[in-house]
Amino acid sequence: MSSEIHDCVRRSLNRYFRDLDGQSPHAVYSMVLKCVERPMLEVVMKQAEGNQTLAADMLGISRGTLRRLLVEHELL
Repeated sequence: MSSEIHDCVRRSLNRYFRDLDGQSPHAVYSMVLKCVERPMLEVVMKQAEGNQTLAADMLGISRGTLRRLLVEHELL
């Protein structure tokens, strides 16, 4: 499964760089994190049936960090 995610990210980044058409890339790290975090949070919160403690445990982060991310992505 992780290799599928790896391949998906690689394909998307290759497409991103190809589509720049001579423009300089900017803040790629931040862009990728923002693109990946929201759907990850949505899916994990659904799997945890909205239980933030369980979701934080599934993600391997603290509940406080999860809450901060949920606020940042406007998921609360």
